[in-house]
Amino acid sequence: MNLQQSITAARVSGPQPEADGSAVLEFRFPASDPVFAGHFPNRPILPGVFQLEMAHIAAELVLNQKLVVREIAKARFQRPILPDETVRLQLKLSEKDGAIHARAGFSVNGQTAGETIMVLTKSC
Repeated sequence: MNLQQSITAARVSGPQPEADGSAVLEFRFPASDPVFAGHFPNRPILPGVFQLEMAHIAAELVLNQKLVVREIAKARFQRPILPDETVRLQLKLSEKDGAIHARAGFSVNGQTAGETIMVLTKSC
């Protein structure tokens, strides 16, 4: 299973539009997901790159089109995400100068788990 397949399989809800214009998606990665096998032995956590790709995939789902990551302006990982935890991703999109700016916040049980800001472009 590759990164995108793992994330797609982990999506349990969303995207759900919010009153503030953002969209919310939820993901849950089972302990059996191969990503946890080596990251880290005896203390499995979801790799940060998964949070980045979750935001990318969420933007594609919200906009219903393929996007390319042009820049990761911020990536902050504040709390480990453990197997079987439900991750809430709140995504806010805006467009400026032909690029799509995505701000994603990640939380688990109301605790901030991370944040990313990325610049995306439409795939040809």
